[in-house]
Amino acid sequence: MKTAVIVTTYNRPDALALVLEGLLAQRASEFEVLVADDGSTDETRRVVGEYAARAPWPLAHLWHEDRGFRAAAIRNRALAATRADYVVFTDGDCVPSRDFVAQHRALAERGWFLAGNRILLARDFTGRAIRERLPLHEWTNRDWFAAWLRRDLNRLLPLVTLPDGAFRKFAPARWRGVKTCNLSAWREDLERVNGLDESYSGWGLEDSDLVIRLLHAGVRHKSARFAAPLFHLWHAENDRSRLADNQRRLDAVLARLDGLAGTPGWSR
Repeated sequence: MKTAVIVTTYNRPDALALVLEGLLAQRASEFEVLVADDGSTDETRRVVGEYAARAPWPLAHLWHEDRGFRAAAIRNRALAATRADYVVFTDGDCVPSRDFVAQHRALAERGWFLAGNRILLARDFTGRAIRERLPLHEWTNRDWFAAWLRRDLNRLLPLVTLPDGAFRKFAPARWRGVKTCNLSAWREDLERVNGLDESYSGWGLEDSDLVIRLLHAGVRHKSARFAAPLFHLWHAENDRSRLADNQRRLDAVLARLDGLAGTPGWSR
């Protein structure tokens, strides 16, 4: 199964470096990485170039002009640039655990998309991780427990690893809480719904829109929790000035798709 990892980034080359280090250390090795760059300066291009020279897998840099938050558009451009069978989405401030790609591949199943979760890192700890280039992907559960005692992260439970099982399909129509920082799907399913809706500009809800349209197309939600955690580096809150517009757009999508209301796990 050919796999692509799409990493969305914007002007955080130091954080992106930690993410790419995590991808270099993956136990799975047969995949490609596409950095979907939402208009960063040349420093990000330089970082990607350095890792492209080191990586054992193909690493591409897809960039468009900075015209505000247009993550949906640059993700679509990256999606169009790969011929992989299976696509894993993540963000350039989310450091993957060493089994992140392998777990998404192992849990992948036709007719389902996968959604995992993340562990939030504290502001001071994030600063230290970036400054000292801490190999977070190599930390053991014991290391993370000590960090939790110091309040460097918000929770430990996502570090518990559970095998595949029926519980992963408990809420097949769930869309709330699903985020593109830890989401994977078959490329043909993503193409069937025309990828992300690029009319969402500004931060917020373009990932919910994608998931809702996948559900409407018959692709169900399978949980990747307790399998593929990410460590989310702290950042200041994004500009939410367009959130109300995006919410109205999402509400219109939900209104059109109310037929899903009878599906187990569906919640409007």
